[in-house]
Amino acid sequence: REGTSRVSSPIPPREEPAVVEPVEETEPELIESKDMPRIVAPLMEARADQQDRLGLIDELSSARASRTQGPGANGGVGDGAGRGVGEGQGAGFGPGTGAGTGGGPYRPGAGITPPAIRHEVQPGYTEEARRRRIEGEVVLEVIVLADGSVGDIRILRSLGYGLDEAAVGAMRDWRFVPARRQDVPVAVFVEVAMEFRLR
Repeated sequence: REGTSRVSSPIPPREEPAVVEPVEETEPELIESKDMPRIVAPLMEARADQQDRLGLIDELSSARASRTQGPGANGGVGDGAGRGVGEGQGAGFGPGTGAGTGGGPYRPGAGITPPAIRHEVQPGYTEEARRRRIEGEVVLEVIVLADGSVGDIRILRSLGYGLDEAAVGAMRDWRFVPARRQDVPVAVFVEVAMEFRLR
């Protein structure tokens, strides 16, 4: 565009950029490492509470001091109470109550006089077994208790057709002279074969 007068803007002088001096880097100071002291927790001896001691034989010194032979109390051997061995109460060995060791019926063997039959009952035939002419043996595992009566019964060999139940029912009416250990009546396991024969 052209006018009557010419106007021009002055060009500002060019400024040189300031020179930035680099910052001198300093080496970091090395810190000497030192071993940390080891913390060792002291070992403390904890006593077992009463729950932890169940089933354990403790206070052996008092047990040795009060140990007796035969029927007795407080560490008796035989039919004892306390820490008895045999038919014991408390921490007894053998068939015992409480924290007994080896509780339960014995197996016939060394030191056990086996039971003898005092009263025997023969099982009856069922109609189904008779009709099918079933013969054979039902073998039972029986616990003969210390009073000579019959406890738990388990069937080891079965015939079926109602003969197993007949054998168990008859077995419950048997009576024995009880087994003995150290001249003390004890419960034992025995096997009894109930025979079924058609005549």
